[in-house]
Amino acid sequence: MQFLILATDGTDGDAPSRRSRARDEHRALISKLKDSGNFKLGGHTLDANETIIGSAVIVDFPSREELDAYLRIEPYVVQSVWEEIKITRINLG
Repeated sequence: MQFLILATDGTDGDAPSRRSRARDEHRALISKLKDSGNFKLGGHTLDANETIIGSAVIVDFPSREELDAYLRIEPYVVQSVWEEIKITRINLG
């Protein structure tokens, strides 16, 4: 099952520094997901001023439960970088 995760960062003054602090752990986890074949595509989303405001990630997990297990350990979730998370099933074809 493929999923699109569209996550929006917090907008408080500490939000950019939270993202910065969590980035290395996030990238390490994404690297593991790449190795396992669960990560398909991803990057940060930008506003009109080219400021990072969130993330768009496409992942592939056998079930929604396994996606949820990943999100429970995702550093951007654990460290409160992502304020809002929308998840949609997709089919890359």
